[in-house]
Amino acid sequence: MYNAEIPKDIELPSSRKLIKSTAIAAVSAVVVLVTCVMPAEYAIDPTGMGKVLGLTKMGEIKKSLDMEEVAIAQPTQQVHQSSENLNSTIPLGSTNGMAMPAIAKETISIELKPNQSTEVKLTMLKGASVAFDWKSSGGGLNYDTHGDKVGAPKTFYHGYGKGKNETTQQGVLKAAFDGKHGWFWRNRTENPVTVTLLVEGQFSEMKKVF
Repeated sequence: MYNAEIPKDIELPSSRKLIKSTAIAAVSAVVVLVTCVMPAEYAIDPTGMGKVLGLTKMGEIKKSLDMEEVAIAQPTQQVHQSSENLNSTIPLGSTNGMAMPAIAKETISIELKPNQSTEVKLTMLKGASVAFDWKSSGGGLNYDTHGDKVGAPKTFYHGYGKGKNETTQQGVLKAAFDGKHGWFWRNRTENPVTVTLLVEGQFSEMKKVF
């Protein structure tokens, strides 16, 4: 037997060809990163191709899921207590020299498409209380009950309670500070879900944030 002939130097790729191949591979990797990976993973689409290919929407969903998981993982500072009687007496008083608003009662219904979210907030003074009752029809919802303090930094978070795939909740929400207090819901099912919220107590305004 004879050993195979050793290829001659002329048959090996030149340094110029190797550099050219490496450059082409690097450029291709950057193109894939910008047009596919960034839109699909981080919802960043500098070229617009991610939107055309439907990858940006995927990235937005992933980003939303990550934010929701972070919110759910955060410890709550104060948890509301359930109440079977929503018409229980709520104490009147004043805070910071401002009189508590008169007892008000409002209800709101919102339909959420799959992966859609909404938030409803009440304007409340510190120490004010509201009895609430919310229910969903069509499926369960992820929720986060929290408050936004007047003048607080963006990183501020004060939670009253949170959960996943819930269809109903009742209780009393007592404001820990002057500000906006309320509920965030997200529909993670594949069907439309309608949430209906009833509140009664010491608040000056109910507002659907989005």
